[in-house]
Amino acid sequence: MRFLVASDLHGDSYWTERVLEAFRRENADKLVLLGDILYHGPRNDLPAHYEPKKVISLLNDMATKILAVRGNCDTEVDQMVLKFPILSDYIYLVSGETTFFATHGHNAGPGYLPVFLPDGAVLLAGHTHIVCDKEITSPETGIKVRYMNPGSPSIPKEGSTPSYILIEDGNAVIKPL
Repeated sequence: MRFLVASDLHGDSYWTERVLEAFRRENADKLVLLGDILYHGPRNDLPAHYEPKKVISLLNDMATKILAVRGNCDTEVDQMVLKFPILSDYIYLVSGETTFFATHGHNAGPGYLPVFLPDGAVLLAGHTHIVCDKEITSPETGIKVRYMNPGSPSIPKEGSTPSYILIEDGNAVIKPL
């Protein structure tokens, strides 16, 4: 199974369409959204193509292919208009022999790893809007995990390139949109 992972769309229709184009181009089976799907939040500027109603339509058209977690900007009101679940704080994915822990990043991230992650797991998180791929060691447990963040295509920060993560057979790679 191929997973395409994106985060922090923030209601931007242009970048949502680019993510969906990548999903089709990569022949992915599931689109994993790491939260902050429709709203841009009070600390971010309005995305250039802020059209949450269009984003709703684009994503609902492929609801059966989407796995999503709740971001800090996602609410129960958003769940009322989206046809796929978005209110879980995290999900586990298994690909090959690798466990992937997908969350938004505001409750778990490189500075505060979940203590129950197995050694060699991959922590997928967005939230910071900064693309990242690095190994980190938990100070509590000593386990080593790979931290991957696809950044935000709609509101990239610190010079990040709009990107996504492609997962297949336990391997994960960050690719530009």
